[in-house]
Amino acid sequence: MCKDYINNVMQVIEQRNPREYEFHQAVKEVLESLEPALARHPRYQNFQILERLTEPERVIMFRVVWMDDKNHRIVNRGYRVQFNSAIGPYKGGLRFHPSVNLGILKFLAFEQIFKNALTTLYMGGGKGGSDFDPKGKSDFEVMRFCQSFMTELYRHIGPASDVPAGDIGVGRREIGYLFGQYKRLTSDFDGTLTGKSLNWGGSRLRPEATGYGCVYFAKGMLKTRGEDFEGKKCVISGSGNVALFTAEKLIELGATVIALSDSNGTVHDPAGIDREKLSWIMDLKNVRRGRIREYADKFPGVTYHEGKRPWAIPSQCAFPSATENELDEEDARTLVKNGCYLVAEGANMPSTPDAVTIFRKAGILYGPGKAANAGGVAVSGLEMAQNAQFIHWSREYVDAKLQDLMQEIHDNSYNTAKEYGCGGDYVHGANIAGFMKVADAMIEQGLV
Repeated sequence: MCKDYINNVMQVIEQRNPREYEFHQAVKEVLESLEPALARHPRYQNFQILERLTEPERVIMFRVVWMDDKNHRIVNRGYRVQFNSAIGPYKGGLRFHPSVNLGILKFLAFEQIFKNALTTLYMGGGKGGSDFDPKGKSDFEVMRFCQSFMTELYRHIGPASDVPAGDIGVGRREIGYLFGQYKRLTSDFDGTLTGKSLNWGGSRLRPEATGYGCVYFAKGMLKTRGEDFEGKKCVISGSGNVALFTAEKLIELGATVIALSDSNGTVHDPAGIDREKLSWIMDLKNVRRGRIREYADKFPGVTYHEGKRPWAIPSQCAFPSATENELDEEDARTLVKNGCYLVAEGANMPSTPDAVTIFRKAGILYGPGKAANAGGVAVSGLEMAQNAQFIHWSREYVDAKLQDLMQEIHDNSYNTAKEYGCGGDYVHGANIAGFMKVADAMIEQGLV
């Protein structure tokens, strides 16, 4: 009966949301893993929780008109998907990228519901953004776009209702321009946006949080087998904040990081990327806005693989940290064949469903993004708490809180999987744990 219920809900979702393939993928992955919980707790079906949970509470779509440096008027499309507020205000990033559309943002917002629930903080799920591309734009162009974007968005957000943050294409610069316009329009200096600069309300460790948190989660997975990161060869996709701070924490814990990538290709350094080399890469990517291939020109013994991802390089641990669906079935087979036995997702849904199936069948340690990369939103939640109290916590205090939160997410996922007969399966554990927290709140709050 539960399987029929899930299939019927999934069929309706595909009919009502045509061509939103990433959304379909995210929903299907969650629903299929909930069967043990639905079988044990019939009330979820009786209250039609799946039908309600998979429909956003509110979708906002708007026109964004701005002027470039040549005085041309440009029109982009802006979005905010407020998916579920059962356990707190909507919380989730803004993404500025040409690929942004409603289906992608619904997938991200849906994932955010469970990710936020797992943090143990009081945050609902939301996501937003625009098909605006900040690459190649001047600071003034980015500022004018952000001001136009916020002129519409501000009326739909607030510290107790919806708290956006950054995502792909939205960093400190963009958050600054967005917050400045929000403050101009509302006259409020509050915690409506997270990811702010330290000197006007930001939290320490926010740029590092997703990468550090992913490593802390992976550390918990290794601990279940009596292991740690000492001497482990690790490959990481991407070279943005998540990838670089994942590398930084891995190096600190004794691992050997041998590969990083960007959208053009992958560098392989058999000797390992040490702290000095990583510092050079951070300067390359964050200051000089260069490409990862330049690393191979700088350091001897490094090879560059044009158009390739790092998954063919033999390793014990892999950290997909770039974007959705970057790791497919063939990549997964290659990783497992080459001896990889831990995959922790630093990005949102970076592994295709077929790749996830390979990992689960192989019995490797696989940490899905909604659990493994929850560190970013966890520290965003800590930033909200600091803003509400008008205080500022030390880096050491925030790091300790992050480690505690990621350990709690790991343990909750691990123990829930065991409780529902899926021991060692973090996909089932994370989905069921996050789902039950939200579903119970929805039932207790009535038909809203």
